[in-house]
Amino acid sequence: MPDAERRAGEVGAGKRSGIPRLTPALSTPEGGEGVATGSPLYTIGYEKTRLADVVAALRQAEVAVLIDVRDRPISRRPGFSKRQLAAALDEAGIRYVGLRALGTPPEGREAGRRRDWDRFWHIVEEKLATAEAELALAEAAELARPAPSCLLCYEADWRGCHRRRVAELLSAQHGFAVHHLAVTPET
Repeated sequence: MPDAERRAGEVGAGKRSGIPRLTPALSTPEGGEGVATGSPLYTIGYEKTRLADVVAALRQAEVAVLIDVRDRPISRRPGFSKRQLAAALDEAGIRYVGLRALGTPPEGREAGRRRDWDRFWHIVEEKLATAEAELALAEAAELARPAPSCLLCYEADWRGCHRRRVAELLSAQHGFAVHHLAVTPET
């Protein structure tokens, strides 16, 4: 989609935030006009959370497959590096699959840290238009079709994370009903 078309629907286009507006397919997860009603596809971010709380949110949503869409599946947050995360998920009965081809490249992560949203979303769009990413999107759809699945990345706010665009593409191309999970600490 051309940048001008994409930005036309943004909240604050030309203003500081630059985070695109929620699309109708993602704005009302429980149904309504224009909302995808297919198999559920969740997204989750682990920023400022504990692994136990993320696993609890996944279990509450009855997620069977976690699809890690990070370019670099490592983390300074305890438990969120690939091997530790996969082991914890396996113990909880959730399958882990890493699809690095859907991750944001380093220059995109840098643009996000600088809050240069136009550049960030442009880089995300370019990355997701590659042949490698298209194959990974097809793989994600095949994983998510038979069982509730969830896309994982770092950012707590899905609106400023590339997983949002991955979910939008999967919803548009395969009819998934997208739900964004919020992580709350267990008490």
